[in-house]
Amino acid sequence: MGDKTVPYNESFKFFLTTTLPNPHYSPETSVKVTILNFAITPAGLEEQMLNQLVQLEMPDLQEKKNQIVEQNAQSAKQLRDIEDMILAELDGNTVAQLLETDKLIDILAESKKTSE
Repeated sequence: MGDKTVPYNESFKFFLTTTLPNPHYSPETSVKVTILNFAITPAGLEEQMLNQLVQLEMPDLQEKKNQIVEQNAQSAKQLRDIEDMILAELDGNTVAQLLETDKLIDILAESKKTSE
């Protein structure tokens, strides 16, 4: 501690609790400790219990839900990629270049089709 060497025991554990709903720690502290968030809302607990029940009673329905969640994540990523393409095209070209090429119009048409 500080400039003094302190004997350390591997079985030593230090627990720190706080009433802050979302505490922030410095990066130096965060890499040296394990932070556990035990805060839970009744709605979150209800959803966790419902997921457990559905997993036990109807595994096929749970698998379908997992597929839908995965598809939603892929769709969101695809839309972000298209947005990045649009921004890159707008950033890299002057107004005259935008009017001369149909690339941006094609990207926007694809974006509309994908978002629908």
